[in-house]
Order: sequence, then C-alpha cells, then structure tokens
Amino acid sequence: MKWAVCVANDDHPASLEVRKLYRVVADRKGEALGMIRVIDESGEDYLYPAGLFETISLAPPLERKLKRA
Repeated sequence: MKWAVCVANDDHPASLEVRKLYRVVADRKGEALGMIRVIDESGEDYLYPAGLFETISLAPPLERKLKRA
C-alpha cells in the first residue's frame, strides 16, 4: 500500500487537507499524465496533480495499523 502527504491543495480546498496523509491507489494512466489517484475527503478515489503530494514510506507497524483502520 502506498501513502502520500498533501503539501498543497491549490484549486481543491474542499477535497484535500494540507499535511494530511492519503492512501494512494495505483493508476498507471494517471501517473503517465503527471497525476496521482488518492482517496480524498469524500471517501472516493480521484486523480489530482502529483505536485500536490509527496509520497512517503511508513514503518511496517504503522502501515499494518492503518490497513486495519
């Protein structure tokens, strides 16, 4: 499972919170266009400009806990 932190919410303030952790959903077509697919505040997955996020790696114990949440 991949994760990303929102570093800017330009044009998407209702959908994204800066400094919040988001689960990334794989989307090769979107990535080829410079986009990233995340599960946003609506609980649905949407494409956003990749520049709004920084992907991160989590420590295995934390990742296991988030998978169960």
